[in-house]
Amino acid sequence: MGRDPEHSRRIARIEGIATWTEMLRDTLSAAAGLEQAVLATAPLAPPAIRGEVGELATGIENGERLAPALRRLGERLDDPVGDLVIAALLLAAEQQTRQLADLLGSLAQAARGQASMRMRVEAGRARTRTSVRVIVGTTLAFAVAVVLLNRSYMGAYDSATGQVVLLGIGGLFAVGFAWLNRIARIPQPDRFLAPAATGDDSMMVIGRQE
Repeated sequence: MGRDPEHSRRIARIEGIATWTEMLRDTLSAAAGLEQAVLATAPLAPPAIRGEVGELATGIENGERLAPALRRLGERLDDPVGDLVIAALLLAAEQQTRQLADLLGSLAQAARGQASMRMRVEAGRARTRTSVRVIVGTTLAFAVAVVLLNRSYMGAYDSATGQVVLLGIGGLFAVGFAWLNRIARIPQPDRFLAPAATGDDSMMVIGRQE
């Protein structure tokens, strides 16, 4: 029932994607091309995604086509919010989409909204975890007090039937903890972009494999 480090990493990645998207938007607004915008923003990308964006820039500098390099970036980011940005960039790279800067601005705003929503959900679940700790701590303290101060009260559990009852109570606690741990984790939404099996520049819609 502790804090989920993976959730914190996901939040940092979403915020990093939003910031980099805004960088691309601002650079494109200055009449730069998409490849030039990627190269210009790569050294300034947020730490959470700097390595992935740096690899994208390196691929472009080495002569790799933009579309395959973008798809590989999407796979490395492994995030549905990143898929939205990658899809917009792929569309612009392949079809010269107009008003890309405006679209990127909207996507950055949506990404920040996603991060904010997840942080609010995590705050609510943190309060739930605190309540559970208080309940469990109180229960254990009561049990220890009974054992130390009133051993005769526990005499009923010395028999085989009493041991079975105690085992059942312990099992219920274990199931309850497992259930609380499961609902305390925020599931990662399905990604929807993947390279087609043919290996060309097309994309296909997928769901995350369980």
